Amino acid sequence: MKVKSATISLCRKTLYESISAETMLRFVRLVDPEYDLYARSGIPENIPITNQMAAQRIVEDIVEDGRFIDFVEALVKVDSEGYMGRSYPIKGLGQVVKTLTRDGFVFDRATGQFFENSSERASPDWGRLRDGDERQVAVLRLDVVANSVLVKRNAADKVEKAYSALRSIVYRAVVGRFGRLWSWEGDGALAAFLFGQKERSALLAGVEILNELFFFNRLSNPLDEPLRVRIAAHAGPIRYRENVMELLKNDTLKDVVTIESSSTPTDTLGASANLFLSIDRVMQDRFGPERQSPVGKIRHYAVNLERV
Repeated sequence: MKVKSATISLCRKTLYESISAETMLRFVRLVDPEYDLYARSGIPENIPITNQMAAQRIVEDIVEDGRFIDFVEALVKVDSEGYMGRSYPIKGLGQVVKTLTRDGFVFDRATGQFFENSSERASPDWGRLRDGDERQVAVLRLDVVANSVLVKRNAADKVEKAYSALRSIVYRAVVGRFGRLWSWEGDGALAAFLFGQKERSALLAGVEILNELFFFNRLSNPLDEPLRVRIAAHAGPIRYRENVMELLKNDTLKDVVTIESSSTPTDTLGASANLFLSIDRVMQDRFGPERQSPVGKIRHYAVNLERV
């Protein structure tokens, strides 16, 4: 992410006015355990580093390393909860948080995390991920059933209108839950959820898409036939890549495609069992019983028959 110079200056000032160089080093290692202030600054270890020098060097380095937001989140946690049984009030930290919200982020006090403000931008990396970062992610795969046949049977303008409506439905369901669209092919989409209750968000997004399509097909579909989809949800480790083709090589993404293509009926959401470990009973009861798939156990949801 691009950090504005005013935000950088404010963070530096906040650090050197509140804590010592030694404490700054301790806190920056919460996000980068291998950080070496002397090595990064080039100052010999027998020369003491002032608070101002330490603050300038540390902030410059974490911005360069793409860890600025992570560092501010760590400071917020220390400021509110303390560290190693000791209180560390950080003067001016609230202003840093306000500055970041003006720069396009939303701070969720429940999770202690910053989210990219989706109403301003919705980049695939949430403004947080770097190429090569590994995270646990919940993913959603959508495929339009018999896409090529649908295109042949209907006028091009009607197809475009229907697909535009589908894209809007998917976008609202995904981005409205802090998710991101990682790819959109001609006949399908791939979305991801990283923050908060990501497994629940993926399931709810899939359910919402099916519900919205149910009414779209009956009330406003311009096609001569229903727009039908298969949706799959899964969760697992992902190594983030800016290149979509490299991103798709992740096993978790291969698995969600397999669930969708081989184990999910038309107009149905197929969800892997690992998504339900942290899901409440009310939500679980809307899905059918577990079934075996090539990548493990899954459960199904459909609009017109909740237990498929």
